[in-house]
Amino acid sequence: MSEQCRLAVDLGAESGRVIAGLFDGRAMRLEEVHRFPNGPVRLAGTLRWDALRLWGEIRTGLAKAVAVYGNRIASVGVDSWGVDGVLFSKHFEMLGQPWHYRDDRTRGLIDAACNRVPRREIFAATGVQFLEINTLYQLLALKRDAPELLDAAERFLMMPDFFHWCLSGSQAGEFTNATTTQCLDPRSRDWAGDLLRRFELPAKIFPQLVQPGTKLGRIREEVAREAGLPRIEVIAPATHDTASAVAAVPVDSTSSGSATGTPDWAYVSSGTWSLIGVEIARPVLTDRALEFNLTNEGGVDDTFRLLKNVMGLWLVQQCKRSFERNGNDFDYAELARLAERAAPFHSLIDPDDGRFLNPDDMPRAIASFCEETGQPSPANPGEFVRCALESLALKYRVVLGRIEELTDVPVRTIHVVGGGARNALLNRFTASACGRPVVAGPVEATALGNVLVQSRAAGEIGSLSELRAVVRASCVLDRYEPENETAWRDAGGRFAALLARHAG
Repeated sequence: MSEQCRLAVDLGAESGRVIAGLFDGRAMRLEEVHRFPNGPVRLAGTLRWDALRLWGEIRTGLAKAVAVYGNRIASVGVDSWGVDGVLFSKHFEMLGQPWHYRDDRTRGLIDAACNRVPRREIFAATGVQFLEINTLYQLLALKRDAPELLDAAERFLMMPDFFHWCLSGSQAGEFTNATTTQCLDPRSRDWAGDLLRRFELPAKIFPQLVQPGTKLGRIREEVAREAGLPRIEVIAPATHDTASAVAAVPVDSTSSGSATGTPDWAYVSSGTWSLIGVEIARPVLTDRALEFNLTNEGGVDDTFRLLKNVMGLWLVQQCKRSFERNGNDFDYAELARLAERAAPFHSLIDPDDGRFLNPDDMPRAIASFCEETGQPSPANPGEFVRCALESLALKYRVVLGRIEELTDVPVRTIHVVGGGARNALLNRFTASACGRPVVAGPVEATALGNVLVQSRAAGEIGSLSELRAVVRASCVLDRYEPENETAWRDAGGRFAALLARHAG
């Protein structure tokens, strides 16, 4: 068959891309069309997203794609991070500038919310881990600080749903991203109306939900005309970037690997955030899952992702920015070399400590954690980066053990997908810390999952198993085996004690 072209608009916290997926019936080839920066915009002491600039970049990417692929382009779909969104009035005017999840207005709101509705009841209603960035606390902050906006709101669209509206006029909410809000009931797979009423949040603003692969309509005439496109289809992929990435995990889904039907593989979607989890058929809403602060997020084909958000390579990204401000302009490859030469297990941190969410200076925040826990502070860039990477790998070990306890299925292989799959040092540490082989790739898992779900919606691919077979045919994978297992086991004990002591 001739190669069909589908466009993924893949929006990350640091950058966005428009990527073309070219499918020949066996493998999907990705070609980057347009890349653009993203990040928080400081406005009057707050952090916001510049949504209109992002929309302008998407339009630029569409026009560039037309220049290369012309009438071969058949569809477009958007994926992005979770939790953030846009409010609209009844006339569909934007209400305010979209907030960035790292804005500090939600600090302390988990405790306030749990004083109103017990933590156990919130988890039973949503199955989502408690993070101050969650949409629930963002809406509660808005109710507290600017209730007139919430009163005037007619619709709330998550970020990818907003851009699908820009593209097609669709007002639908896609399921996988909706599950990140802590406003959705995973059993009914619809909005948690009772919980929203208890918080006096307007349930009417939440849109009708659709599943990954839903055709949302044709691209707006004026958008098509400006880009030089025909009226192509707008198709919702799994719009939460992690859901798209997990759809592109290169496993053979025809075998579960366990008698319970739960796969014996885990994934780490590795980037600014690290999301460690397994794919399951039904959400886990037990008290033990609540105790571990795990989350149940939606996936393709009615699956759920039982996972934990860990701070991720944000730690290294922010260290790099700090080093640059101090005149040390290292690239990531040089930082990895410096980290590899640094002494192992010099100091360890809990990546999920609140001070690392958005510090003014990440190395200073790491040093303060080390001083507070009686450890020597890192003294140079290599030691800071090694501390971050070793601590991430050891946190993966802890999370993996908790997930295995909940599912009662031993994990035999860890698949690392996303941009972090390029970080060979972290992959080595992960294999060693967890005592299991790591398979790294695809790097572009999110965009690959996005365009493959579009292809599946068009009837070019059948099952999720077939989709993953295409992934395996489309990428080169790297494998890492555990090393120095005794040293890592000892470090794991030290790390567990550190977590217990610091939590106490």
